[in-house]
Amino acid sequence: MEKHGSLQEYMERIRELAQNPSATAEEYDFNRPVFANQYNYNPFVAPLLTPVTPYNVDIRTDHDTVLSNVPLPYGTSLATVNSMAPHLQFQVTSPMTPTSAGVEWSQNTLGYTQPYTIVSPTGLPYQQKPVSAELQTMIPLDAHDRPLLNNFVDKLLPLVFPILEVHQQGPARLQEIMHSLQTNKSYLHCCLSASAIHLKTSRGLTDQMDYDIMRHRYEAISQLCRTLNGGPSNEQVLDATLAMIFYHSSVGETDDYLPDIPWSAHFKAVSSLVNKPNCAPTQFNVSLITWIDILGATMLGQTPHFAHTYRTKHLSGTSSGLQQLMGCDDRVMYLISEIACLESLRLEGRIDDLALSQHVSALDAQLEWTEPADRTLETPYLMSGLVQPEQLTKIITALFRIAARLYLYSLMPDFGCYAPTSITLVAAVGEILQCLPAGPEGFDRCLIWPLFIAGAASAPYSGYRKILTDRVAAMGRLSDFGSLGRMYRVLQELWKQSDDPIARSSSNPARARDGLYSTAHESAESAPQQIRLHWRKLMQHKKWDYLLM
Repeated sequence: MEKHGSLQEYMERIRELAQNPSATAEEYDFNRPVFANQYNYNPFVAPLLTPVTPYNVDIRTDHDTVLSNVPLPYGTSLATVNSMAPHLQFQVTSPMTPTSAGVEWSQNTLGYTQPYTIVSPTGLPYQQKPVSAELQTMIPLDAHDRPLLNNFVDKLLPLVFPILEVHQQGPARLQEIMHSLQTNKSYLHCCLSASAIHLKTSRGLTDQMDYDIMRHRYEAISQLCRTLNGGPSNEQVLDATLAMIFYHSSVGETDDYLPDIPWSAHFKAVSSLVNKPNCAPTQFNVSLITWIDILGATMLGQTPHFAHTYRTKHLSGTSSGLQQLMGCDDRVMYLISEIACLESLRLEGRIDDLALSQHVSALDAQLEWTEPADRTLETPYLMSGLVQPEQLTKIITALFRIAARLYLYSLMPDFGCYAPTSITLVAAVGEILQCLPAGPEGFDRCLIWPLFIAGAASAPYSGYRKILTDRVAAMGRLSDFGSLGRMYRVLQELWKQSDDPIARSSSNPARARDGLYSTAHESAESAPQQIRLHWRKLMQHKKWDYLLM
């Protein structure tokens, strides 16, 4: 009863925060550059609300893409986005992975093992040792909980922050996390709960870890309630709440039967806290909030909470640190925020098809501006097995950019998986994935959103589906949980229902009544009329409250 009371108290405090926003008139602008000259910003790129002319009502892309030296024309119709940007052209160089180069890779599906060596500024490998070795005296815990903390810092953190692992080495990269573990009891218990979930899912321990999961989950909530009741400690509340969102999404089960609070409810509290005048998020939290807010908005079909801030940052060329945290160029993420805003307007019926087409054209042009001068994509691994961070983030950004285009084009009424543009873009995702090795040592867990968007837009006969299925299988136990497991679960159900011949019959009243399907006329002449199932409606129907990031 005491635990139930803590849960109820916490939910009431979340509702209070959401219903009583800060007295500040302006949205909090956590506008602090991380690396000022991260990219050459083009000040003439128009924001969403600036018209780009001439407009075509139809949508067509005229990009030429070179994949493995074979030109693939971006289809003649989604029906006509006439982009005003330069032609898209990139080349994928056949990858030489450490495996093919004769370097032996460590296979460990029970926990994440760093299989590669990071390149230091001098070109020499960093010497790595377990971070947990330095925490024995810093964070006092009983003997039962010590293995949970060790697993969290040595296994779980590299698993959920592989890009951070590449860009910043040693304990310094975890400075803010370590500080929170030492000073924030709610954060500590949240991390211990996440570690117990990770041990359960990665080692197949079924319900053996449930006691530790719930013990630390409720203790985290209880400590958070004490902090909320004890006075202005907004930074600690923010740290713990973000941890509850991010770590659970990263390692949670696909079917989590244990009681918990939805991530979207947690984020309402985050957005309210950030707007309070006495709350100043750290740079790490700014990056984490931006990441969750933008991709979370695409999950919900809503405008991101801080969309105006992202628009301002985009126009000023200010980074949020996303590229070093999750691998994608900040500008592409800001444009995904704009696309989410546009989708929200469409879902609310506040924009007609003509205006929608104009905005799609404008955003397509802006995505084109984010293309690098050199569009050649090469494997990020050297012959010795060393990882080049710049090449890795270039590949990740390319995948997010293609997925952003698919997401953008999906807003058009005549979008479908049989359209030549859709087929070409989905195929391009599969082609670029050749640059990255599959399996636990690869970076597929950094690519959940683009892999998901491409999978949702793929046709039944698409080779991408087999590529994704093979890569998921190569992950072993790591594919059974977290965002990867949840993403693949949604896609499997989506493919099953979308490819069902019964689902294609518009005369099926049972399918029509459940509200899952809407009719879409495909642009390809050979494609039949399709009853289109949107992945978001499927997730809502199944009550899958997933944050796929």
